[in-house]
Amino acid sequence: MITRRTMLGRIGTAGGAAAVVTAMQTMGLFTGSAAAAELPGLPVNLGKGRHVIVLGAGIAGLVTAYELEQAGFQVTLLEARSRVGGRAWTVRNGDRIEMIGEATQTARFSDGIYFNAGPARLPSFHQFVLGYARKFGVPLEVEVNSSRSAYIVDDAGRIRMRAAINDTRGYLAELLAKAVNQGALDQAVSAADRAKLLPLLKGYGDLDERFAFTGTTRSGFGSAPGAGVSSFDSAAAPVPFDRLLADPQLPFTLFEDNLYMQATMFQPVGGMDRISVGIEKHLRRRAVLNAEVRRIRQNPAGVEVAWADRRSGIMHSTRGDYLVCTIPFPVLNGIDTDLPAPVKAAIAGVVYDASNKVAFEAPRFWERDQVYGGISFVGGETTMVWYPSAGLHGERGMILGCYNFGQTAVTFQSRPLAEQIAMARAGIERAHPGHGTECVDPLVVNWRKVPYSLGPWPAWNGVPNGPAGDQHIDTPGFRLLCEPAGRILFAGAALSQTPGWQEGAVQSAHAAVAGLARQVADRAA
Repeated sequence: MITRRTMLGRIGTAGGAAAVVTAMQTMGLFTGSAAAAELPGLPVNLGKGRHVIVLGAGIAGLVTAYELEQAGFQVTLLEARSRVGGRAWTVRNGDRIEMIGEATQTARFSDGIYFNAGPARLPSFHQFVLGYARKFGVPLEVEVNSSRSAYIVDDAGRIRMRAAINDTRGYLAELLAKAVNQGALDQAVSAADRAKLLPLLKGYGDLDERFAFTGTTRSGFGSAPGAGVSSFDSAAAPVPFDRLLADPQLPFTLFEDNLYMQATMFQPVGGMDRISVGIEKHLRRRAVLNAEVRRIRQNPAGVEVAWADRRSGIMHSTRGDYLVCTIPFPVLNGIDTDLPAPVKAAIAGVVYDASNKVAFEAPRFWERDQVYGGISFVGGETTMVWYPSAGLHGERGMILGCYNFGQTAVTFQSRPLAEQIAMARAGIERAHPGHGTECVDPLVVNWRKVPYSLGPWPAWNGVPNGPAGDQHIDTPGFRLLCEPAGRILFAGAALSQTPGWQEGAVQSAHAAVAGLARQVADRAA
């Protein structure tokens, strides 16, 4: 059987790169645009005799390097850090956290405990990044992103998530049933639909025969079931409706309705960086670490990158036919380049959001409170308490006392680290009274202060609003940076519609590889 890859390979042997791309266009495999799509199987000889430099060994750089190697290119992958993964950074015992303007922190975790300082979950519909995990044998486990046993917390106290969700639903169902029964919706709902709607509302809100909400075991037991015929369960008294409405964290009960947060969520066993490490191990030429880029030049014949070995200080120069740059734009803005003035201006104009995490090690007191994974929303500058999904029923675990972004994060990161830690511990104390002092060996990551990142994701539309997608990014700067600048192409999650997710990094890498293939074809024609 002749596969598409085999056919394209034969076409490439006979007619070169231009013939290959023409054939791919005819097959509908490659449009030459920068749209994020599944990368077609490029023939293995497409890049024969051509050298590509890839800057940055985060997910985008690693995927770019791997796919170009599969297409026959020689690839040199340069990474300024002493590790691969970029923002997919897992901190383990003994690792150091260095931030600009702050004292170096050293992780003091027990065996098996780790802290995902960057991304920590993978939605099930992010099939590109999950596909690379599958391809390279990276084991995954379920990430418990939402727990009905967790809490929403305000100054009046804490409410179990299950009670907040189901009691609110009960009250709203009762109100809607009253409106239907009183004829308030007669103009909007037909008699036939009304007859179907009322039973739905009764089940939806667990209403009684009079369509009143008086409580539900969905929200928890008043008395739990036991042995024998006299130990029936009963519903707890519902949280008063005005109490629910007064809680500023109530909107977070809709957290898991966001498509990006819906079950099933995944995480790599042992830490998020396992995917990056898994890809890098399968490169024919491994990444060059501690390679800090100082200068980028290009001419009609190729590109040249000057970089310093951070360990020795020795300068090196690498030449190639093309360059794919995945360096975060705030970092790239500080590098000496001869990029066209409009491209430089676009790079300088990209403003990155702020985001912070504060992690502790602690005995698993939250599990004694029936919380296994998920998030409690505590408000304030620390926003949430995030519980580990790995190592359930172990002795100790990593608990996150803060994860924030946007203007809240800007304010939070301006505080001394000791104050950030104290605020995170206080947030845990609010959710679990009496246990804040059990949280020890804290670590703080302020992403705007992290070298070679200088922020978590861009705020393309001007308002930092977190890592979720659906931002509909289409600014002039975004469009310009999605296009090649001569022999230089840009890639990274920042150039996707999901700039805070690894899936966007993979999509952008695929777009860059396709764009580079287009350039090879054009020059070969």
